[in-house]
This record gives sequence, C-alpha cells and structure tokens, in this order.
Amino acid sequence: MRAIITGATKGIGKAIAVALAKKGYDIIGCARNEVELASFETEMKSYDVDVLAIKADLGKKVEVQDFIAKAITFAPQVDVLVNNVGVFYPGSLLDEADDVFEMQQQTNVNATYYIAKSIGKLMREQSFGYIFNICSVASKMPVENAGSYSVTKAAMLSLNNVLRKELAPYHVKVTAIIPGATYTASWEGTTLDKAKFVQPEDVAKAIDTILSLSDGTNVDELTITPSNF
Repeated sequence: MRAIITGATKGIGKAIAVALAKKGYDIIGCARNEVELASFETEMKSYDVDVLAIKADLGKKVEVQDFIAKAITFAPQVDVLVNNVGVFYPGSLLDEADDVFEMQQQTNVNATYYIAKSIGKLMREQSFGYIFNICSVASKMPVENAGSYSVTKAAMLSLNNVLRKELAPYHVKVTAIIPGATYTASWEGTTLDKAKFVQPEDVAKAIDTILSLSDGTNVDELTITPSNF
C-alpha cells in the first residue's frame, strides 16, 4: 500500500503520515524545507516502510508537475492521496494586494487540482483508491479577516465534490475533511490553551477510521471542530 501526502512534514500532514506508516503504507511526501524533509524521511523509515521525501514548493506549477512525476515513478499504483498542503494569509479581500489571493489560489486550489487530476486518472485506471482533501470550515462559511483564504478553500471543496462524482463509477472514493481550528504551526505563539483546539492526530485518526469502512461506504465530507473553542 502506498500513500501520497502533500505538506507532510508537520501538522496535519505529518500526523496522517505517521498514522498510515504505522499501518504499513509506504509514504510519498513533500514539503519546502529540506531539513524537515530529512528528519521526516528518517522517522518514516523507523516504521519499516519505504519513503520518498521530495522538496517541492506547490505554489509553483513546475514543481507540482515534478512532484507528480517523481511520485508516480516511485508508486505506479497509489492507494491513498491526501491533498493537505495549504497556505493562509490573513486580511481583507477588498484591501489586500492581488498577489495575496494569487499565492493562496496557486497552493490551495491549483496544486490540489493538478495532483488530484493526475492521481485521479491513475486511480481510475486501477479501479481503486481513496482521495482525501483537507479543506477547512472556511470552505463552508467565510471566516473573518480571511477573505481570499475562504474563497480558495470553498473552491477546494467544490473540486472535491466534482472529483467524488467523476470517480465514483470507478470505485475510487473521495472525502473532504473539514477541520476547524487545529493546533498546527500556524498557531505558534498563541496564548490559547492547546487543549481547546482540534489536534492533528484527531484528523489522522478520522482518516484511519474512514479507510477501514466497508467497500460500499463513502464519507462525502467530515467536519471536525473544537468542542469548546
């Protein structure tokens, strides 16, 4: 079994990688930081699985395409794809510079589109597979001071729904994971209690559970929010 995970070296991506490696999945992961990738590769190999750790900035189309090519060469069959990578720049949509939207669009939507399209075709041919798209509560309702982010995450959820409809006849499942405030690197420096957040491991456990469901079941979307935030 093999899993592709974007943004794999920390936060939600890292927690999912650990959970799947413990289940025996070989891991193909990417991130921008070479030091973090080296540490990630060492840790994943400690679970006695094969690992491919690729340096890639998924805000750049050429690097997305390079990542896809390397991933498919390493794993001509893919069981799980987790589109996790994302960026968030706070601000008012009306007042921000255009490139604030464009940077989020390129990473949050375009990269997911290119990767899901390529791996989705592969899964369609092999007639099995599971795609998880890590969206956000902002996918369903605009978040204050996060205008462009909310737009891109809403687009990601729409992409998820199109993929689910197109791939269902080929026994490929697609699920949108919709977490609320999750304790990741984006919250570094907060004075809020960590216990008041969703934990990355909660998202990983949810995916592990979904993967264990019967063949005839698809979880269309799963929302996970803090109980007392």
